[in-house]
Amino acid sequence: MKLTVLGCNGPYPAPGGACSGYLLEAENTRVLLDCGTGTLAALTARMAPEKLDAVVLSHLHYDHMSDMLPLIYRMQGKGRLPVYAPQAPTEVRALLAGAFDLRDLEHAEHIGALILNALPVRHPVPCFAVRYTAGGKSFCYTGDTNTCDGLKAWAKDCDLLLADACFTDALWAENKPHLSARLAAQAARDAGARRLVLTHFTPGIDQAVLLREAREVYPEAQLAHPGLTLEF
Repeated sequence: MKLTVLGCNGPYPAPGGACSGYLLEAENTRVLLDCGTGTLAALTARMAPEKLDAVVLSHLHYDHMSDMLPLIYRMQGKGRLPVYAPQAPTEVRALLAGAFDLRDLEHAEHIGALILNALPVRHPVPCFAVRYTAGGKSFCYTGDTNTCDGLKAWAKDCDLLLADACFTDALWAENKPHLSARLAAQAARDAGARRLVLTHFTPGIDQAVLLREAREVYPEAQLAHPGLTLEF
């Protein structure tokens, strides 16, 4: 498998940055995971979007799906791209209806060479962590979540965990919509994940602090950044 980070900010992009978007490649299958602000430009610098096998949207907050709207124009006359997304919010999902082959993420099982396993997680709107398996390798992406029952078991022994790590210890609270970097690291350690990449960085929150707090638990933790490519 190969993962390329297209954007890793949220809920809005840093100067010159982009919100959540990741290109996952396995064998002959290419899937875009989330499509936030700035992602489409980063994707088209690497490949033609019409050559994707599918788009998987972890949830329908704008920082994870807003570039699906200009993608509608790009895809005109090029076929109906399969898009897997949650059923709600219905008013946001309706923006994509008709332009794409819209499918229910919760019941997705295969995309090309990839086997999918979606887990509902804890966020203000329906959101899913998704595990992708191909060729004996597994990749887990948490989407946006705070602490969540079943997350560690779902990520067990994965080769790479891409985890929401929005908050420092000082900023995190039980009622927040995201994990802290330390909690993401604890989840990776307890799941036995072989690699951990932290993502979903809010501009203004010091990423050096996030990395330090994560590495106190999981010493090999890495920060996502646009252009980061990992093969596993």
